[in-house]
Amino acid sequence: MKILLDECIPRALKSNLSVEGHECTTVPEAGFAGSTNGELLKLAESSFEVFITLDKGIQYQQNLTGSEIAVLLIRAKSSRVADILPHIPDCLLALRSIKPGQIIQVGEQ
Repeated sequence: MKILLDECIPRALKSNLSVEGHECTTVPEAGFAGSTNGELLKLAESSFEVFITLDKGIQYQQNLTGSEIAVLLIRAKSSRVADILPHIPDCLLALRSIKPGQIIQVGEQ
């Protein structure tokens, strides 16, 4: 699965998500740095299947109906690696079933 990691996701986590056949790319690596979420999702949907973010507002700001990309929202205390790392197993589990147009949340509610 081709995954795009939002700028708020620490680059250090890329290797933790690049398992089980997943190919992870960061927003800057994709050339999308500085784009708003709406622009980013439009740019990304032709090349990526899932967008992973910490942005809790994305589910209220973006309508993914008919979209070719899914969003995986990690709900963590902060963007620190130590706060996100415990949620990686749930992320990998969610990636097995996520479908285009879906927003799935993992982590702290």
